[in-house]
Amino acid sequence: MEEREERQEPATGSHFVGKKEDLIKAKRSFRTVEGRDILVLYHQETFYALDFHCYLPLQNGDIEEFDGKLCKFKISLAEGESIYRATNPYDPVLTPRWYSKGIKQRIHTVTETDGDVYVTLSHVSCFIESDYFQGEKGKVGRESIEAEDAAKKSKATIF
Repeated sequence: MEEREERQEPATGSHFVGKKEDLIKAKRSFRTVEGRDILVLYHQETFYALDFHCYLPLQNGDIEEFDGKLCKFKISLAEGESIYRATNPYDPVLTPRWYSKGIKQRIHTVTETDGDVYVTLSHVSCFIESDYFQGEKGKVGRESIEAEDAAKKSKATIF
């Protein structure tokens, strides 16, 4: 994954995140915009931008379609909604269907102008769970999880 310098378009609040052709080639790119870590994805001729951090590493894994929505780890790219498949134990016929856990990941607006791609950060005022991982407590939590994962990997390679 590549990193690029932030370039802001002052009048619009949009931030330059890369050249269209470079982002298409990369398919997924990490950027920091106004101190917020975001993931810019290109899939099926569409750009998406969402908070980089959540309880899973969003830069990994495939993009899949669930319930007609493009998702990474069952997080909708377009809405940030977390979905899961389950059965209702009270239904006479236990048929799996898709349910929503609600919006869990903050998404941001992506625009393309003359081959340049810009992201405008979401300013929705309500708390979204991915906001936690952008703050200091979330940073400490991420570092703790990364340290635990590294310790597990080093133990696994010893044996």
